[in-house]
Amino acid sequence: MAELVPFAVPTESDKTLLVWELSSGPTAEALHHSLFTVFSRFGLLYSVRVFPNAAVAEPGFYAVIKFYSSRDAQRAQVACDRKLLFQKSPLRVRLGTRHKAVRHQTFALNSSQCQELANYYFGFNGWSKRIIKLQELSDLEERENEALEAPLEKRSLKFFCALEVVLLSYACRSPGVGIADEPLDQLEEGPLSFLMKRKMAQKLAIQKALSDAFQKLSIVVLESGKIAVEYRPSEEIRDARSEEELHDIIQATCFSWKQFNQGEEKCLSDFRLEEEEFKPPELN
Repeated sequence: MAELVPFAVPTESDKTLLVWELSSGPTAEALHHSLFTVFSRFGLLYSVRVFPNAAVAEPGFYAVIKFYSSRDAQRAQVACDRKLLFQKSPLRVRLGTRHKAVRHQTFALNSSQCQELANYYFGFNGWSKRIIKLQELSDLEERENEALEAPLEKRSLKFFCALEVVLLSYACRSPGVGIADEPLDQLEEGPLSFLMKRKMAQKLAIQKALSDAFQKLSIVVLESGKIAVEYRPSEEIRDARSEEELHDIIQATCFSWKQFNQGEEKCLSDFRLEEEEFKPPELN
């Protein structure tokens, strides 16, 4: 049976391992390194997090490990449970459970995580991105502020980006759009500071567009180990067949930028619920 691996934060319980009976001797940083080294042999990891045991339990640590693939997580659980891996006592490894609050929530990966996932399954040369349009919206915003007599300190640098992720081996192209807003808070912005902020706004717009393009793709892992791609376009771009058509769509939608103004940072909701999501089982 084929497995779908979306470009989304893995929250499913069958992609998450709970590891406990970790020794209290090493530091949390050393345990993190050891766990990452062992479990990354089974597949690409989204995160490895190490926590101290509760005060009522014996001294030591437990860990929460998230895979992108449920198959990889299950293989790791079978291979590592009750085994001597990097410490003198065996580890306990179980598939995790998730908090009800995140059961139906899906969070997009940021651009760095999307690229890491694409590199792992497609290879570094298996995909590419092509920027179609990189447009500054600051001039439009400035004219609006002047019409409203808005103060200078409230102005900002805004860039719109449209690009496409290209998978030549799979004859697949996935468009994406993004907008970045870099505030200009000071009246005395020097030329160097202004140029750095302008460059940062451009970079963030490209990153957001890249993440948006990857959200329309899912990696299909077949039982044979071969890889395929599933593409699900949004309604706005479903009928686009050429760059000219896509350009018209971009022109029509680039000023409704709030719908695309999603944060590039890692999803804080995922980390905020992490400690509530998992509780180490009682030690036998």
